[in-house]
Amino acid sequence: MIKVSVMYPNNPGARFDHDYYRDKHMPLLKARLGDKCKYYTIDKGLAGGAPGAPATYVGMCHIFCETVEDFQTGFGPHAKEIMGDIANYTDLQPVIQISEVVVGH
Repeated sequence: MIKVSVMYPNNPGARFDHDYYRDKHMPLLKARLGDKCKYYTIDKGLAGGAPGAPATYVGMCHIFCETVEDFQTGFGPHAKEIMGDIANYTDLQPVIQISEVVVGH
C-alpha cells in the first residue's frame, strides 16, 4: 500500500478554504481515481510541536492506493482537471510526497 500526501504550508496570509477542499475537491479526486483510490483522509492543521507554535501545514490529504502505478494511472488522465481545481480553494503551492505504508493499525 502507498500513501500520497498532499500538504499545504501554513504561510501567513495565504487562502485555504477547508469547506471547499472537504466538500468539493477531495470528492472530485476520489470520483476521478475511482477504485484506484482505496480511501483518503483530510487533515486540518491546528498547532505545531512546541507550545503556541502554528501548524506547519494549514491542511493536507492522504490518498491511499495499492501501488504507485495505480495512483499514476488513476490520476494521470484527470491531472489537468484536478490540478485546475486547486485555485478554487487555495493560493498555496502543495508539497507532495509518495510513501510506502510500512505499518498500519
